[in-house]
Amino acid sequence: MADVKAQWEKALSERDCERLLELFDDYIEAIEDEEVLRRELERLEGVVIDCDDPYELAHEIAHVYAHLNDTDAGIGLYRRIAERRKDDPEEYATALYYLADAYEHFGMPEKAIETYEELLKLEEEVLKNEREIALTLANIAVNYDEIGETEKAIELMERAREIFERLNDEKNHMISLLDLAHFRYELGDYDAAEALIGEVLRKPREDEIEVNARLVEAEIFAGREEYGKAFRAIRDALLKAVDTSDEIFGLVFDTLVDFIEGLFNEGSYGVVAENMEPFAELFEDDTAYFFRAIGELARWKAGEEGAKERFDELYSRVENEDLKAILDEWKRPKPSLSLGL
Repeated sequence: MADVKAQWEKALSERDCERLLELFDDYIEAIEDEEVLRRELERLEGVVIDCDDPYELAHEIAHVYAHLNDTDAGIGLYRRIAERRKDDPEEYATALYYLADAYEHFGMPEKAIETYEELLKLEEEVLKNEREIALTLANIAVNYDEIGETEKAIELMERAREIFERLNDEKNHMISLLDLAHFRYELGDYDAAEALIGEVLRKPREDEIEVNARLVEAEIFAGREEYGKAFRAIRDALLKAVDTSDEIFGLVFDTLVDFIEGLFNEGSYGVVAENMEPFAELFEDDTAYFFRAIGELARWKAGEEGAKERFDELYSRVENEDLKAILDEWKRPKPSLSLGL
């Protein structure tokens, strides 16, 4: 620790932001006293606001403050960075984006909207970069949806979509269509949502876009209670996610688990039982046993004879403790309330 501290002090004195970022985890995470930690963060902030690119360090600092239940202090750093850059429209626009993103990240969509709208005004009146205008409109739309103003979100996302289409920005055009499909789904307009997803899936696209399209497609099918089709859409997403990234694969897997749990909670055991084998077939490790065990658990809950024994056998073959924990949770009887009548 002494060596790291010496390097930290040297980087602070030299205002070496890149080196401070490299040392951040090793040095900051070793500080156990909260008051000492806060003093170090304050010292660091005095350097960060003048970094050429302060945003990665600001992100790390803000997360430490959040861990200390002081999100406002982290957000305050982003505000100070923005204030320091007000004289340069390009740099101020970048700072406003990161401030809005921080508000969004820490669950303050109203503040995010307010900051994105200030950014939009700067882009429209001074910078006049159409692509950046469209990206900001899209960000505002997402936050309006977050606060339940989905009609407003659709209006703004349509404006963004039109700009992306005019600029031939195909990737962002596809993403805007996905967002619009999700918004339409939330309003219960399943036909419009499905048409938008169909437009995305008819065109060449990146794997990540296809994965998200399949997930929205699954939402639409589930909304119509077409659960078999919803499972097939998630399976398609899972297949594509294998070649995308661990993060995307994890997102799809978690979505699938949440969907199955929802069906269990509704008592839709037959639907679950009928749709697990296609997922088991995707895996060569104990995840295959996990999905087959889910199927047998559903049959057990539905009262099918012999299902408990088949479940126990498959459960014994699941080695992954996280997967076993999911099965443990689902096999517990759900508590019920009795009126005592």
